[in-house]
Amino acid sequence: MALPWLTALKVIPWGDVIEHAPKVLKGARDLLDRQRRGAAVTPPPDPRDHVIQMPGPTDPALRDLQQRLAAAREDIQRLQQTQDQITQTVAELAEQNTRLVAAVELLRKRTRLLMGAVLVLAVGLGALYVNAA
Repeated sequence: MALPWLTALKVIPWGDVIEHAPKVLKGARDLLDRQRRGAAVTPPPDPRDHVIQMPGPTDPALRDLQQRLAAAREDIQRLQQTQDQITQTVAELAEQNTRLVAAVELLRKRTRLLMGAVLVLAVGLGALYVNAA
């Protein structure tokens, strides 16, 4: 079962992933900052906007339009909240990706160091074997 995972990990161009991780993180942070600035510029909705004023007898079409407008405002507010959550999630994922890439790079360096140490030990053991024979 581990074989497909190893194959998949070998296929991933880790150099490209490591190279582009800071750009992805910067883009996510920029997106989050733009989202926050946009939310700060947008005034909070007035609770009175959701109250439909029903002046005396009015045209049923006008009441229907007012109700649609109130529903549309609620939908827009929900969409803004969802967009804020998605932007926050993207920023968190980009930060996690950057940490993951840094950890993978550290593991690659350690693996190279260990492979060098194994090679040196193998050469030393070979020399000892030749000298003993």
